[in-house]
Amino acid sequence: MLSYFALLASWWPLKPGSSRRRRRKQTRRCCTADDCREMYCNKFGTSLMFGLKGLEATSARGAFQRAAARSGFSWAAVCKQRTLRQQRSACAGMHQTGVRSAVHTTVDPGEVKRFQLLANKWWDEEGDFAALHAMNDLRVPFVRDNLLNAQRERHPGQPLAGLRILDVGCGGGLLSEPLGRLGATVLGIDPVEDGVRIAQLHAAHDPDLRDQVSYRACTLEELAGGGEAQQLQQPEQGVTQFDAVVASEVVEHLADLDTFAICCSRVLKPGGSLFITTLNKTNLSYALAIVVAEQLLHIVPRGTHDWEKFVSPVELERLLESNGFLVQSVQGMLYNPISGAWSWTSNTEINYALHAVKQDDEAEDGSTPLGGPR
Repeated sequence: MLSYFALLASWWPLKPGSSRRRRRKQTRRCCTADDCREMYCNKFGTSLMFGLKGLEATSARGAFQRAAARSGFSWAAVCKQRTLRQQRSACAGMHQTGVRSAVHTTVDPGEVKRFQLLANKWWDEEGDFAALHAMNDLRVPFVRDNLLNAQRERHPGQPLAGLRILDVGCGGGLLSEPLGRLGATVLGIDPVEDGVRIAQLHAAHDPDLRDQVSYRACTLEELAGGGEAQQLQQPEQGVTQFDAVVASEVVEHLADLDTFAICCSRVLKPGGSLFITTLNKTNLSYALAIVVAEQLLHIVPRGTHDWEKFVSPVELERLLESNGFLVQSVQGMLYNPISGAWSWTSNTEINYALHAVKQDDEAEDGSTPLGGPR
């Protein structure tokens, strides 16, 4: 329950002189329930910290009801609103089955427009993307360690040397750059041209990234269709595929998950790894990401999140396995707004990270896929 509420808290105005960057450098540890309750009370005041007595999802509704009552917001109205949205979606589905899987493109024009307006803020470590900057402390090791599990060769200082990684929805390059510094050859793609331009300008200031990281303003399906992917092929192998695909905080903004999964399979070599971080689709995520963040506290603008696009680990695993992937692990993530740090948690109710590998004949025979367990 606390993981996403903590994430939302990252947008809360900072006190004068405070710094998320300094707080992230503090000692990191997993928060206990008491620690979290205390830090949120300090952050928001006790009137907003509606009885966070424990982390159990079953207590979330009661806690939210108490908070809503204090703020004059009705949980019944929330449920009614969500029910109406589900009914509208069901009615729309009678005319068009699976809106999100019928458009055959991953791009949602509304999402592109929204991120176009934020393009100049990508590298402000204390701005709108502060939580994503901090998330690198988890997602970079998550990608690195899983890839190294299957690597026989070791490259001191550049552990990912020789690997090609595709960063889907790269934005300003927040994840592409650290992966490039680890030795990987990274291609970041994004349909938002201004964001790609910012990524290119930022990378140009670091000579070490000149031959490691490149960016293109294109969609995943455009890349998977041929042409551009061929520029990264190894001539001796004649393949156009990557060792790993990363889609961090992306799938909840896509128009079509089926197309996403199909294209990921196309651009990945057999045994390649797929890494995803995203939001679960639960009552709790609706309450916190939509109602609290957008409608109650106005921490983020209305329309930032579309709960209908959130996807559960079970649903995502089913989709990936139907497209030739095998899910290796799913882990929950927790963000602490006081320290500005993320930590791993067993709770996947809100934020989670997933690692899957593309299967091939050899993997089915029992050999180890790239990025899979040894």
